[in-house]
Amino acid sequence: MKRFFQPVGKDGSAKKPTLAPPSTDNDKISAEDAAKKQPLKFITWNANSFLLRVKNNWPEFTKFVSSIDPDVIAIQEVRMPAAGSKGGPKNPGELKDDTSSSREEKQIIMRALSSPPFGDYRVWWSLSDSKYAGTALFVKKCLQPQKVFFNLDNKVSKHEPDGRVILAEFETFNLLNTYAPNNGWKEEENSFPRRRKWDKRILEFVLQSSDKPLIWCGDLNVSHEEIDVSHPDFFSAAKVNGYVPPNKEDCGQPGFTLNERKRFGNILKEGKLIDAYRHLHKEKDMEHGFSWSGNPIGKYRGKRMRIDYFVVAEQLKDRIVSCEMHGQGIELQGFYGSDHCPVSLVLSEGDTASKETGLPA
Repeated sequence: MKRFFQPVGKDGSAKKPTLAPPSTDNDKISAEDAAKKQPLKFITWNANSFLLRVKNNWPEFTKFVSSIDPDVIAIQEVRMPAAGSKGGPKNPGELKDDTSSSREEKQIIMRALSSPPFGDYRVWWSLSDSKYAGTALFVKKCLQPQKVFFNLDNKVSKHEPDGRVILAEFETFNLLNTYAPNNGWKEEENSFPRRRKWDKRILEFVLQSSDKPLIWCGDLNVSHEEIDVSHPDFFSAAKVNGYVPPNKEDCGQPGFTLNERKRFGNILKEGKLIDAYRHLHKEKDMEHGFSWSGNPIGKYRGKRMRIDYFVVAEQLKDRIVSCEMHGQGIELQGFYGSDHCPVSLVLSEGDTASKETGLPA
């Protein structure tokens, strides 16, 4: 959700990351992981430039990941370009490396991902042609999916425009990682119509995905209810350059317009889906209850939204052990340089599974 918060420094200006020595036993599997038959711990995070996070925030984020020990990490807004020369065909599943600068950036990323604990994961990319949007999916090597797609149509080689989708099929569920397009402020091609089309396709997808329970995560770019924003009146009245859309239900902050909220509610209802965080947390939490925070300087200081989700099929509802926001406060503690904080989900193996997770809040 790249709106008002801009990361410090440019992609090429930050220092190289401080990394732990490369692991020599990445393929060793813990007893706990060896006993698992399916992923149970998940993290989703809009990194707001994965390269910048690696350069500037990697030790802190590494410590966080190690403390959670997730089976799956879903990343949005990777902002790394796809492989391929200028003007030529692109490979959205590979990082660009045909120029000296792109080779250096790829090397920085690959070095980071070879250090503990990331060497324990296999990574899939779905990338844009430029440093825009894009998603990634990290899955522990001992818990690999049966199939991976990069679109909402289940076509093997097709990637969604801008790399907004990764769909992993596991034995007992499907995992959908999406970076929803921003609604924008106007009735123009890359704003309202684009988001309406996206929401329509998501609805069609969830209605057709009945063979296995769905876990849908990512930056969904919508705050469903007033409880999901810090200042409802502020966001409802937000506008740019005084422009007011003709339809009053399109007015307000992108992600908090009535039309977006209604469409999201309909997706949940028709798809028989549960908002995992709100299922467990019924009350508004001004300290820990939001995943996106505005720029600490300016009128958006302290203005926060919950737009990053884990949404699960109703048949998984009783297996939800925890779903937590891992950032807090208006100074973006626990955001690791992004304007979004990580969100975690833990599922039990079944009714008899232990509820002890040990996850930090």
